[in-house]
Amino acid sequence: MDSYVLLDMGSHTNALFYGIIQIMNSSTESSQPQDKIIASLQANMAQLQSDNQQLKQQLDWFKQQLFGRKSEKRLSDDTAHPSLFDTLKPPEDNTPKETITYQRRKSKQRADECVTEQGLRFDAQVPVEIIEIPAPELQGEGAEHYEIIDHKITRRLAQRPGSYVVLEYRRPVVKHKATQTLSTPSAPTAVFDNGMADVSVLAGLLIDKFVYQIPLYRQHQRLQQAGITLSRATLTNWTQRAINLLKPIADSQLQQVLQSKVLAMDETPIKAGRKQKGKMKSTWFWPIYGENDEVVFTWSSSRGTAHVEQQLKGFKGTLLTDGYAAYDRFVKNKPEVTLAQCWAHTRRYFFKSLKVETQAAEEAMQWIGELYKNEETIRKKQLTGQKKLDYRGKHSKPVVDGFFKWCYEQHQRIDLENTNPLSKALTYVDNHKDQLCVYLSDPDVAIDTNHLERTLRVIPMGKKNWLFCWNEVGAEQVATIQTLLTTCKLQDVNPYHYLVDVLQRINLHPAREVAELTPRCWKDKFEADPLLSDLARLGSDLHPLFKASLASRV
Repeated sequence: MDSYVLLDMGSHTNALFYGIIQIMNSSTESSQPQDKIIASLQANMAQLQSDNQQLKQQLDWFKQQLFGRKSEKRLSDDTAHPSLFDTLKPPEDNTPKETITYQRRKSKQRADECVTEQGLRFDAQVPVEIIEIPAPELQGEGAEHYEIIDHKITRRLAQRPGSYVVLEYRRPVVKHKATQTLSTPSAPTAVFDNGMADVSVLAGLLIDKFVYQIPLYRQHQRLQQAGITLSRATLTNWTQRAINLLKPIADSQLQQVLQSKVLAMDETPIKAGRKQKGKMKSTWFWPIYGENDEVVFTWSSSRGTAHVEQQLKGFKGTLLTDGYAAYDRFVKNKPEVTLAQCWAHTRRYFFKSLKVETQAAEEAMQWIGELYKNEETIRKKQLTGQKKLDYRGKHSKPVVDGFFKWCYEQHQRIDLENTNPLSKALTYVDNHKDQLCVYLSDPDVAIDTNHLERTLRVIPMGKKNWLFCWNEVGAEQVATIQTLLTTCKLQDVNPYHYLVDVLQRINLHPAREVAELTPRCWKDKFEADPLLSDLARLGSDLHPLFKASLASRV
């Protein structure tokens, strides 16, 4: 950093030294040249101070990114409240306990390693659950004419929370005593034809990778430790095929979201695909948040307006965003779309100027803080519609007008240079006045995009674990699965139960009614009686939600 500072300030420093030498060499009789030199030196000094201030700001920013906290919350020095650790006591666990046991079938074939016809390998430590499939010939009239001469075995890998189990389907081979013909019942259909993956393990892979951010290579290590031998390519293939089945549901959800009157939109970077040897391309996810608490992640290789135009085609209503210029270009010549501005992004500019203009920045954040206090009161009183609009007009509009007046007065300061962070914050407010006022005239428009930014955290959290997407197709698949899983969280839907049901239902559900499988609609239509995995039907996957359902079915 020191060398960078000297390089940046070198020209002004040389001019300063040159001016001093000129003064020393000039005659005392001629004062005019010295006056000019002194004026030039003063100008150079002012420029050096300005450059020095900018470099300090850059250095502070880098330090903040490397070592500081990322939260913009203002810390309080209030010591009147006792420490959390002085009063915190571990809660007593009075939950009744139960002991679960099971018997495991031993087989000579599994002495060292079992290789099934599908290529599934597992050792003796892996538990096996046997599912007996009855032969219809042995039931009802004429059953005495048949006898069991053997069993056919079909094995599939299944998953309990935190462990794995192999499901073994024993299908009797039945021979008719008179005709000597053989028959056997078919194994239950799997998500993939002739696949060795139970729906529970497919759902578990997706949940672990995209909800808990566990990369596939770590899941592969966990499988190996559990005694399961599978290639990482197999896990990748299962993940991709499962997401491809879910893509029509995500596409349908996008169409539902575009029917909203108010949308929030943002963008976040992701490395996807190779730009050249050793380098990944910079691409972007564009999450879109609808008014029914549904979010859709779209992906683009660029950050230009073209993607916004493509995704929001046909949208009519209010678009709530940050100050990115692509959204301004999108709404240009579109009278059916109103652009609203996020107040949290506005506050962020003043927060960045705290160290340089502490007093002014504090005052600005106090103005904005009053607006958020009013929104908190609205939430507590549960005001909606016209009542919410009236409250904002009575309490928030005077604050907004006062804040804009204060910003104008600050902008008139002669000591405020254009490079000053406060000047940038004031310019930002001046450029977005109309958009910042939209929420005052529409009760359905939020004061900020924080609800959207909370949902897109799954992308930066994922990047810290899986770093990037190897190709652009992988980035599109991440967008598809995060669309559904993040919406499950917003709708308070258990994502594991949702995936287990939908992955089994998708191939049987009418294509024209695919919207029923989006998390919000699925919650109303199928959540009360979802399709279970074979492992759950055995009662081995003891989720409290399913216990009552299983008991009622039995």
